[in-house]
Amino acid sequence: MATPSVRALSPERPAQALTTESIEAAVEEAGNAVPLDVHVPHKVRPRRVLGVLFVLGLTVLQVAADVVAGHEIARILARIGFLSAELPILMVALSATFDWSVRRRLSAAQGLGAGVAIATGIGCAFGALYGLVASYVPELRLHFPNGVSLLRTTLFGALYAQLYFGMWALAFVYPFAVESAGVRALEAQNLRTAAELARLRSHLEPHFLLNTLNAIAGLVNDEPREARRLLVCLGDLLRDAVLETSEVERLDKQIAWLRRYAAILEARHRGALRFAWDVAPECSSALMPRLLLQPLVENAVKHGALRRDDGAGEVTIRASRCADGGLVCSVEDNGPGIPNVAVREGAFGLQAVRRRLALEAPRATFRLESSPAGTRCVVEIAAVRG
Repeated sequence: MATPSVRALSPERPAQALTTESIEAAVEEAGNAVPLDVHVPHKVRPRRVLGVLFVLGLTVLQVAADVVAGHEIARILARIGFLSAELPILMVALSATFDWSVRRRLSAAQGLGAGVAIATGIGCAFGALYGLVASYVPELRLHFPNGVSLLRTTLFGALYAQLYFGMWALAFVYPFAVESAGVRALEAQNLRTAAELARLRSHLEPHFLLNTLNAIAGLVNDEPREARRLLVCLGDLLRDAVLETSEVERLDKQIAWLRRYAAILEARHRGALRFAWDVAPECSSALMPRLLLQPLVENAVKHGALRRDDGAGEVTIRASRCADGGLVCSVEDNGPGIPNVAVREGAFGLQAVRRRLALEAPRATFRLESSPAGTRCVVEIAAVRG
């Protein structure tokens, strides 16, 4: 059976029914797979060995109870012989019936009915066989007041077969059910995560596009050549944003993307905004969620640097390594600061960053530091331990 996995739906692709094959194919495209071992062949054997050991243990307990009760040796040996013959046949038949029910996608009632029917048939056959042998070997007879009859031993065989059916279900189906329930819960969690990441991206990219187009619109009449150049730059940005499908990227790629974005903003606010970069070379290969810093830069420009009265707004992007190998990125502005360091209502950028870190980098931290001299947003991503 193929191993289903989950990914975020690409924005350019319509939603499809979630099947094992479609999810797995989507994951291979996205490169951000979260494998879920629903039914891996190498896990089947240990589970069946566990079931066999459980059945053997109960059988030993049953025989030990007969010994302690003082039953005749002949009856104990007969029970061991019949159990040795009946239980393997019953366990194999029930397991085959279960696999067949799963392949045929029978309902719970139909699967239970098939199991009961198989157990009843095998139990009746061995009960009748026991009665037939007991009629010739008096030492094996059960203590019936009115003697032994094939009908009674057949009914007793059917009754005990249902008990063995329950024992088989406990030994072979219950571990499978627990494992599958855990996998389904994890799959549901990953599906919710994937859907939420897709929603965040669908908000983020149009949000960025509208703001950038508004910036370029201010140049169309006064400097059409510059507007055309910036439109080409915007096209490069959108190409990278749309064609890239992975949820993480190297820091150097994200910084290169931000430099093009910053060039557009500097051209729009010429003389009133400048960018500074302080990125340590050893951070180039560090991985972080894609487009994570873009909303922080946008907020620093709109709500920080451009709110200065003297027109000397500045945004600084820094990246460095921690002593433990983690990555620290900060976006600073020299604006008037944020009163009480409170995120205003509707501040999608900061909320998106916090939510993406919670979903994609649970060990990361995000903090906002503000004063009358400016605001700094800091993202710390812990080093990946082998």
